[in-house]
Amino acid sequence: MTTATPRIANITTEPDEPIDMPGASGVRMVMLIGREHGAPNFSMRRFTIEPGGHSPKHSHDYEHEVVILDGKGTALLAGEERAIHAGDVLFVPPDEEHQFRAAADEPLRFICLVPASRNCGDPTPGS
Repeated sequence: MTTATPRIANITTEPDEPIDMPGASGVRMVMLIGREHGAPNFSMRRFTIEPGGHSPKHSHDYEHEVVILDGKGTALLAGEERAIHAGDVLFVPPDEEHQFRAAADEPLRFICLVPASRNCGDPTPGS
């Protein structure tokens, strides 16, 4: 693991990269704080989903905590599409199928926190 050092990053200016995975459309991510910065327990990522775009439908063995920064859209949680917008916070439990969709007229930006390690002790993907 990288030695932990203090870090300051700005959620509006850090450059993001496209997410290239099956089922994703118009999704970009930047790692704000993660294992590469020596964070031992949690990773903080910023996602931007272009208008009309979406993350893939998926589930995994670790939780998410999400803060919606800007925009609006829907989140698939507990088998149901739920409206989300700036200021909302979401908890996605482990093994819960989920998906985020941006509204057709504006991007959706959110912070997503995940544990740095999975339940089995392996690194969490994207952390």
